[in-house]
Amino acid sequence: MTGFEHSIYEGLRHFADSIGLAFMALVFLGLAAWVFRPGSTEKNRAAANMIFNDDEPGEEDPKKENDDGR
Repeated sequence: MTGFEHSIYEGLRHFADSIGLAFMALVFLGLAAWVFRPGSTEKNRAAANMIFNDDEPGEEDPKKENDDGR
């Protein structure tokens, strides 16, 4: 035996179990902290309410009733 009894799969699994997990934890914590950074409150509020805005100002919703009641 030459000392290379480990397969590529085992090497990648070891990487994912240690360094990969630590990297993903750091990415998660970084993204979670990004939301709470100073000055982002207004941008987050605008993004959360964006779906309630009209597509174009002055454009009417075709599902609304017409002025004559139809």
